[in-house]
Amino acid sequence: MASWLKLGVIAGGGELPVVLAEHLAASAQPYFVARITPMADSALEGHPGAGHGLGAMGARMQAMREAGCDAVVLIGQVARPDIATLEFDDAARAMLPALLAAMPQGDDALLRAVLAEHERAGFRVIGVEEAMVDLLAPAGAWGEVMPTPALIKDIAKAAKVAAVSGAFDIGQGVVVCDGLVLAVEAQEGTDAMLRRVGELPQPVRGTPAHRRGVLVKRPKPIQERRVDLPTVGVRTIETAAAAGLAGVAVEARGALTVRRDAIVAAANAAGMFVYGFTPEEVGEI
Repeated sequence: MASWLKLGVIAGGGELPVVLAEHLAASAQPYFVARITPMADSALEGHPGAGHGLGAMGARMQAMREAGCDAVVLIGQVARPDIATLEFDDAARAMLPALLAAMPQGDDALLRAVLAEHERAGFRVIGVEEAMVDLLAPAGAWGEVMPTPALIKDIAKAAKVAAVSGAFDIGQGVVVCDGLVLAVEAQEGTDAMLRRVGELPQPVRGTPAHRRGVLVKRPKPIQERRVDLPTVGVRTIETAAAAGLAGVAVEARGALTVRRDAIVAAANAAGMFVYGFTPEEVGEI
């Protein structure tokens, strides 16, 4: 049973907010979608809610309050904004000092500041898994293909590298092939990182005909896990497949999956594995 009366879904870009809204509607849970325009998917316009620009934090909170929301979840892609281009309402201007102080400290610090402002406004902030537990990545192999012992070693190395880079708030993704680190995700995002891997010389990477290497995504050690967990969708599998990788691994219960059945189908079709590892499997540095 839900621990809130009505959930405010603060929706950024991508398909994940759509999946959550569809789940809430299908399970008859009271909800209100606070779309961040123009980032939010147009499919969300068919759900109860309202749209506001990123800088209209006061208006967005007021709309959720008037709709009866007592809890909120922040979900979807929101690019780090150019403050100079945003139009702030009065309430958002009052929040600016705290947000501006957090921005130079990294994305995680900024997200914590945003959460604190919502809690200060009287909302309980929950993680998306409280609203839809099936979004969390399960442990083990998800499809027909299992990673080999050699690929398990690549997963372990990539997971350790991701933990180190994540401790500096750099990124959540790493690609390793035969023990060689091919790429570490920074601000470009997972898809751009994978395209970069596909442009490397073939001796150091796999190909669609001879797959090698793995993409690993895991939360940053410093991460506020109620927001910005790593996300895997069909596009992740397709881009990893084009880069010649043998599979994708994520930390079990530390990543979100967008339409898992479609992810598994895409991986099976490409002859790739998708795997949920536990922290115990990869060990500590």
